[in-house]
Amino acid sequence: MIQHSSPGRAARGLGLLALAAGGALVLSSCSAPDTSGGETGSGVAQEGGTLVYATGDAEPTCLDPHVGGNYPQALISTQYLEPLVGRDASGAITPWLASEWSTSEDGLTWDFTLQDGVTFTDGTPLDAEAVKANIEHLQDPDTQSSTGYLAVQKIAEIEPVDDTHVRFTLSKPDSALLESLSQQWTAIQSPAGIERGMEENCQAPIGTGPFVIESWTPQQKIDLVRNDDYRTPGPEADHEGPAHLERIEWRFIPDAATRHAALVSGEVHVIDNPLPSDIVAAEGADIEHIDAPRPGASNRIELNSGQAPFDDERVREAFIRVADPDPGIEALFQGTATRSSSPLSSVEPTAVSDESLFATDPDAANELLDEAGWTEKNADGVREKDGETLTVRFPVSTNQSTAAEQSLFEQIQANAAAVGFDVVLTPVDLSSWYGALAAHEYEAVSAPYTKVGPAVLRTVYHSDSIVPAPSGYFANNAQLSDPELDRILDEAAATLDEAKRTALYADAQQRILESFTVLPLYDQQNHFLVQGATGVTTLGTVATPTFINAQLTE
Repeated sequence: MIQHSSPGRAARGLGLLALAAGGALVLSSCSAPDTSGGETGSGVAQEGGTLVYATGDAEPTCLDPHVGGNYPQALISTQYLEPLVGRDASGAITPWLASEWSTSEDGLTWDFTLQDGVTFTDGTPLDAEAVKANIEHLQDPDTQSSTGYLAVQKIAEIEPVDDTHVRFTLSKPDSALLESLSQQWTAIQSPAGIERGMEENCQAPIGTGPFVIESWTPQQKIDLVRNDDYRTPGPEADHEGPAHLERIEWRFIPDAATRHAALVSGEVHVIDNPLPSDIVAAEGADIEHIDAPRPGASNRIELNSGQAPFDDERVREAFIRVADPDPGIEALFQGTATRSSSPLSSVEPTAVSDESLFATDPDAANELLDEAGWTEKNADGVREKDGETLTVRFPVSTNQSTAAEQSLFEQIQANAAAVGFDVVLTPVDLSSWYGALAAHEYEAVSAPYTKVGPAVLRTVYHSDSIVPAPSGYFANNAQLSDPELDRILDEAAATLDEAKRTALYADAQQRILESFTVLPLYDQQNHFLVQGATGVTTLGTVATPTFINAQLTE
C-alpha cells in the first residue's frame, strides 16, 4: 500500500508534483496566485460582526453543489460544506475531513481515515456511512449532477470499514481522484440533510463548515451565521476553532458598477468580478485586490468540430488565424489578464503552451477558406458554399462572460468578418445558454470549466464527454472525437507515476491545440476587491473565497 498521512498541519499532504515535459514545448507559467489577505485601511481588526459579500456570478438555483455543479454553487458552498481533502497554494493535496489515506499499488483501492468525533451542524456524525451516502448521492442520476458525477464516476464500491474508515474500490485507476475529492462539487454534507429530498436540501444543505445557512431570499441575499462548534479548519485556516465573523450577508448584485459603488461606499466589504478599470483603480486606493485564477481549463473559445462549418479543420484554422484577440485583451483588460496559448490554466503546473499555432495571419485564413470551397461572397461580404453562408452561431452567457470579455468577442466577430465569417453573437442568460449547447445550436462557444488538476482535459476533450451527464450537460463542447487523444487521456488517468502522467498530458495538450478546435484566451478571471476587512483569502482548490480568517476592520 502507498500511504499518505501526516500528524501536523505544517507537514501534512501529498504533493502531486508535476515534472517538466521534454521536447520543444513551452511550459506555461505556474506561479502561485496572489491570495494574501492583508489588512486594508487603518482600522483595527474586530471580533464578530457581519461581513457583506456582493457577487456578480449567477444566483444558484440550488445551494447543493452536488446538483448540477457550477461555479456559483462552489462560491457559496465553500462557506458551509467541506471536502474530504484540500489543496494548498503550492498544489499539494492536504488532509481535511479525511486525516489520512492510502492507495493500493494497482490504484484500484483507496482507504480514507476520517477525523474522529466530527459532526455536521445538524448533529449527524461524520462517519464512513456519511461518506458512502454522499458518493451514492453524486452517482444517483436523480441528483442531476454533472461536475461531481464525473469526478466520482470510477468509484465502483464504497465500503464503510468502521466509523472512521471508508474504502473505495475503483473500476479503473484514477490518478485524479484526490484532486476531484478536493473540490466543492464533491464536498461532504449531512446524509440526514440529503434524505430530506432535493427541494429542501437545495434550500439549505447541511455541512461541517465555518458557517451555516440561516435563510435565503431569492434574487436578494443569503444569510449565513457562524458555526460556533466548528472544528475542521482547512489548509488556509490560521487558527483552530470557529470563524471570527459572526455572520455573512451574501448579496446578489449583477451589475459590476453597482457592486463597486457599494464597496467604495462601505455598504459591502468584498466584491467579485470587478471591472478591469476598478481593479486598476484599486492599486491607488485603500482597497485590496486578490487575484486568484481558477484551476482547470483556461478561458477559451471552442469550435464545434461535430458540425459544419467547423467539421473542416481548414475552416477552424482560418477562424483562429484571423481572430487576433491580443489587442483586445491588452486594451479591454488593462493588464489584469495575460494572453494564454494553453488549454490549461497557468496555475496548473502541467500546462503546455504553443504560441506558434495562434499567430494572426489573415492571408493564410483566406487561402484556407478558398481551399475548403468557401469561395463565393454575398452582398454583405459573407462567404458562401453550396448555397450555405459561413455562419458561426456564438451564444454568450452574460452570467459567465464579463463586459470586457463580451467586448472582446465583438472584436473577434469583426476580425472574422474581414475574411468572410458571419459570427452571430447572442447574449443569453445561463439557463438559455445551457439550452443552446444541449440543442447543439452553436458553432463557437466560450465555456469555462473549473476542475482541480490536468484531468480536466479528459473531462472536456475525451469523446466520452460528448455524451451528456445526468444533468443533461456535456463538457466536450468542441465535440472532439479523436481515438488517439482518447488513448492518451485514458492512459494519463490510469497512471500514478507523476512523471509519466505529466508527459502524457503534455502530449494530449499538443494534440488538442493542433486540432484547431480551441482558441485559448486567458486564465479564468477570478478577482476580488476587499475594503474594511482583513484575512480574506481563497482556497487552493477551486479558488473560492474563504472567510475562516476574516475580520472586519471598521
